Amino acid sequence: MKIFSITRMLFLLGALLAVTVSCSDDDGEETPVTPNDIMLKENGSLGKVLTDKNGKTLYFFTKDAGNTSVCTGPCLAAWPVFSVANPASLKLDAGLKASDFANITRTDGATQTTYKGWPLYYFANDAAPGEVKGEGVNNAWYVAKTKYTVMLSNAQLVGNDGKSYKADYTEGIAESQFLVDSLGRTLYAFARDSSMNNNWTTNDPNHDATWPIYEVASIDEIPSALDKTQFGTITVFGKKQLTYKGWPLYYFGADAMTKGMTKGVSVPRPGVWPIVNKESPIAPK
Repeated sequence: MKIFSITRMLFLLGALLAVTVSCSDDDGEETPVTPNDIMLKENGSLGKVLTDKNGKTLYFFTKDAGNTSVCTGPCLAAWPVFSVANPASLKLDAGLKASDFANITRTDGATQTTYKGWPLYYFANDAAPGEVKGEGVNNAWYVAKTKYTVMLSNAQLVGNDGKSYKADYTEGIAESQFLVDSLGRTLYAFARDSSMNNNWTTNDPNHDATWPIYEVASIDEIPSALDKTQFGTITVFGKKQLTYKGWPLYYFGADAMTKGMTKGVSVPRPGVWPIVNKESPIAPK
């Protein structure tokens, strides 16, 4: 009888131990984490770039100067569009805001998702997550980022006088590349400025509103085609203004802070308020 009781006790202890181990194993199982629809992934010297939920890199196209995509036809074979049904419902990594995403209807009738007004694309040659083979292609394709201090835009210059201009400020039809802010708004220099010296701003709101300074808190990301050492800042009436090659940078008030507008190139005459790009001369001392 005693032997039976001991045997039964050992059996019960064994069963209890098995249940405890089983519960412990269940508790240790991790629930698979569903990746966000758009993520920010660290990518070496390029820093944090936007990717889809599979880690595939997303890109901006500098020729998308306005509010539509100009990558059409054969271009789409190399640069497929990124599109989601409802940007407002996207699951996003920290550092991204749903309000920065939207959808546009392309000229071919398809939907494309944008970030801060820039249509988003993949690069067909990026075979694996994390690849950034599209960076700098044709000096027109750059990885999508959240903190570009400046971007590049390629467009026809059209002045406030309604005339079309080339990069040398003669009249004519030609695409020019120039610096814009992160939202694609054109940046200008003032021909009468000198190196790191703003000769326009007076701290009179009415006067300064014609050519507002491009105010920045810091110099963050720039396209890889540009040399970050050529950027700096000056303090103008307590505000920090971005400079490039020594030129203080401005907006034109009549551009109405609108992506793709270049009205300032003709005011008061061509060349007084030029666009700025890699070919711009160093500002004189």
